[in-house]
Amino acid sequence: MNVPQTPPIRVLLVDDDPLVRAGLSFMLGGLPDLEIVGEAADGSEVAALVDRHSPDVVLMDIRMPSVDGLAATEALRRRESPPEVIVLTTFHADEQVLRALRAGAAGFVLKDTPPAEIVEAVRRVAAGVPVLSPTVTRQLIERVTDRGPDRGAEARERLARLNDRERQVAIAVGRGRSNAEIAAALFMSVATVKAHVSRILTKLDLNNRVQIALLAHDAGRLDAES
Repeated sequence: MNVPQTPPIRVLLVDDDPLVRAGLSFMLGGLPDLEIVGEAADGSEVAALVDRHSPDVVLMDIRMPSVDGLAATEALRRRESPPEVIVLTTFHADEQVLRALRAGAAGFVLKDTPPAEIVEAVRRVAAGVPVLSPTVTRQLIERVTDRGPDRGAEARERLARLNDRERQVAIAVGRGRSNAEIAAALFMSVATVKAHVSRILTKLDLNNRVQIALLAHDAGRLDAES
């Protein structure tokens, strides 16, 4: 009996540096479970290429001359069935990276990240797993802070939609705790924690745990008692 093969992960490369694109294409293109379906030199080209090739994952440079990666990411994530986005950057702490994460990017990788880690990031994101841990998210938002009164009020209103247990889980996610750590601290099973996280994402129309952490930060709840 023939076992149906899983189709390869379709990847779109977006970077204004042709050498970076060539390096990524060489790195990813030779793997049996990945397929480079297109390349773009600017964010203005992304929408048409996504329409044409339906990528699963977009590797997106932040800084480009006409339409930057932030604007392109925001436009993609507004689509009904958007591809996942991994931001490419040269900086650990960058205001634009933080804004891309708020827009729904599944994480970011540095351009000098070892090739094997970039490959693993693409595979993880295609499987629905963010490549940026809540711990790293908190380190980023502590270094690049843009929480204003309006953002804080909106975040508190959104958290208020959750029940008490869901809020406790959301705050724990924001503090960088794993599912196992949350389960131990709140005296519940890991499966129950996962169920709470899924409900939080659905109730608040969020994409991933990274956005839960950002919301808890914006609401000022990471330093408050849970």
